[in-house]
Amino acid sequence: MEPPATAPPVEYHPSQSYRIALIPGDNIGPEVTAEARKVLEAAARRFGLLLAFETFPWGAQHYLDTGAVMPEDGLERLRRFDAIYLGAMGDPARLPDRVLSWGFTQRVRKRFRQYVNLRPVRLWPGVRSPLAAPGEIDLVVVRENAEGEYTNIGGALYMEQPEELAIQTSVYTRQGIERVVRYAFDLARRRRRHVTSISKANALPFGMALWDRIFAEVAERYPDVETRRLNVDAAAMFLIHRPSEVDVLVCANLFGDILSDEAAAIAGGIGLAPGANINPEGDYPSMFEPIHGSAPDIAGRGMANPIAAVLAAALLLRHLGATAADTRTTHAAQAIEAAVGAVLRRGAVRTPDLGGHSTTREVGDAICAALAG
Repeated sequence: MEPPATAPPVEYHPSQSYRIALIPGDNIGPEVTAEARKVLEAAARRFGLLLAFETFPWGAQHYLDTGAVMPEDGLERLRRFDAIYLGAMGDPARLPDRVLSWGFTQRVRKRFRQYVNLRPVRLWPGVRSPLAAPGEIDLVVVRENAEGEYTNIGGALYMEQPEELAIQTSVYTRQGIERVVRYAFDLARRRRRHVTSISKANALPFGMALWDRIFAEVAERYPDVETRRLNVDAAAMFLIHRPSEVDVLVCANLFGDILSDEAAAIAGGIGLAPGANINPEGDYPSMFEPIHGSAPDIAGRGMANPIAAVLAAALLLRHLGATAADTRTTHAAQAIEAAVGAVLRRGAVRTPDLGGHSTTREVGDAICAALAG
């Protein structure tokens, strides 16, 4: 469903201030972050929000200069913020991706208990899907974000020798599975009341069997929510053939990482796909980002699509509104999404990945203009 063209007629007054940590990152990260911040500031002016930004120059260059992706006290510094906004990290020509992932992204996710990775996917009016008949695509991938395949447990032996060996261990716990599945069901109750669970118990009979069993247990507590269970290979096909039938999709870490990119591709590309790393309890700040990478091949050319970054900013505001019970932030998020929808529907301003010729900045300016009405 498309957001309303305008926000409800409410009179807003500045009150509570929200502190947002900005980590623009590498390559196109600073380019799209600049547009996301511009849109956030425009929304703040319209809805009477006080947003205080602080920028941290962490990423590949910081690592090359100091030997660390962020300072030793980086996590403690981020802990003081209401939310974290990440542009993109990655510079494969100078650093292996694992250095930045485990030096920042995975550390933040695990230290701040961001055990839900939320990736909404939508086929916007005016955007063409590569599918011939996609129908209406409006789904959310809820990805377990703290354990599974991304626990960094394992090791290597006999490196660069004929008998070289690598072991990568996946970890599944009752608590880890149950909490993310519960989150998916609660989300489905606010949407179309349907949850699809993804596993692969026929080939992974321990961890995935535990996943299936806990999903069934949680489902019994939500009799008003319909369910479906698919093996991950069947799910990959289902997303292509029947994407309009998916509402909330919940899955383990690696499966969610892959399937959310596939879902974004069938809805116009990852340049339109936002993501959020959520600590549902609000004990720690959550982190918001576009799901695309740092795209070094187009960095500095002014052609990166900022819409995923802008929609990640809208997710940030929605989260702040939910945790602080502040309707202004929710209305501001709705207005940003409506402005994005208006720009995409008109089609006059769009970046090359969507078949246009506009620059990153021009798309950001168009969203701000639509936001202003």
